[in-house]
Amino acid sequence: MADCPLQSTADRVEILVVGAGPAGIAAACEAADAGREVMVLDDNPETGGQIWRGGPRQAEGSAAAWFSRLAASGARLHHGTTMIDALPDCTVVARSPRGIRQLKAGTIILATGARERFIPFPGWTLPGVVGAGGLQALVKQGLDISGKRIVIAGSGPLLLAVADLVVRKGGRLVAVVEQAPLGRLARFATTLLGHPGKLAQAISIRSRIGGVLRVGSFPERVSADPDGLVVSFVAGPAGRERRWEERCDILACGFGLVPNLEVARLLGCDIAAGRIVVDELGRTSVTGVLAAGEGTGVGGVDKAVIEGRIAGLVAAEQLDAARSLSAARRRAAAFSAALDHTFALDPRLARLADDATLVCRCEDVAAGRLRCHGSWREAKLTTRIGMGPCQGRVCGPAAELLFGWSHADVRPPLTPVSVADMCRSATMQAATLEPSR
Repeated sequence: MADCPLQSTADRVEILVVGAGPAGIAAACEAADAGREVMVLDDNPETGGQIWRGGPRQAEGSAAAWFSRLAASGARLHHGTTMIDALPDCTVVARSPRGIRQLKAGTIILATGARERFIPFPGWTLPGVVGAGGLQALVKQGLDISGKRIVIAGSGPLLLAVADLVVRKGGRLVAVVEQAPLGRLARFATTLLGHPGKLAQAISIRSRIGGVLRVGSFPERVSADPDGLVVSFVAGPAGRERRWEERCDILACGFGLVPNLEVARLLGCDIAAGRIVVDELGRTSVTGVLAAGEGTGVGGVDKAVIEGRIAGLVAAEQLDAARSLSAARRRAAAFSAALDHTFALDPRLARLADDATLVCRCEDVAAGRLRCHGSWREAKLTTRIGMGPCQGRVCGPAAELLFGWSHADVRPPLTPVSVADMCRSATMQAATLEPSR
């Protein structure tokens, strides 16, 4: 596996994998091992995505085995490379620290993963309030949390994973607060009986973090005082709420994950229920484009690896081998559906933001400025919501939850770029469209 420089000229590649998390790694390995030319683009400085963040140095168990396999596969890997544009004919424009490049792929495998869902509530933008996945990334990259009082709140299995990391790194875990009610969590526990590895992992983490787990509760507001943060929580069903507080130095909040669909939308792939529509072999509605991992539905590392393997084999035209993994994919998809049901968000979360609560942090747009608008587009034109550096990746899902707005509009560039790079991109695309002489 070589970390290759990108040139500022157009080029062709047989199989292009977008994303180097578990799904992208598995796809690249299967395709490269089948003798195909594979290029992997990823915007992170290291391979692994969010789940295997830290790369080979911190990898253990199956993750370490996949990193070793990738290193020996011959796949060409480009770190720090962001997508700027994508066209339905499998042409993409990417930018790395070494320049901008247009690539024409025979097959594209989308393994773009997911990002955290943030829900605005009073105080969520205060210093010391971070995303649960964000805290996980910071700690893995060296943030010292020794002795820090930490509260983790939101929804989904990521909360326990972050709690486990906090304990192992010396943080003082004050509370882990899950919004899903006890009944749904108990039913989900029976689902884990069919996944003994996941069950053992959950039991192990639960024993390490101790008796700090609270369920059926969510943060209502957070304020700051000289002693740190004061977090107010709501517990119990609607109409029988009770409130309680916790003090901490860091509040890490994450309310599940939102698939990254921007590249898929530009390529023209069908999207439904917030995920890329694929068949049993990972094929999208666009010829030559496959998808794997969280983009097809959030389901964890096992689902990502299975779907990545299938996509890599299909791209390499190893259809029988791909179909042999169908049963494993169905099990993973069933687990994904169980996750969706168990950690479905409480409707009361959509009513937490008061008029002064920021919804768009990039452009400082508060909820009170948005309530009079009828759609995402109308609000965007009037208030600039979604027009900052994150391009709606944070405020878009928040506005969908708060107001029911679709934020499906996506256009290049997918990430902020210089005018010079935009001009180079336009020049390359013009040259591609120019008829041969």
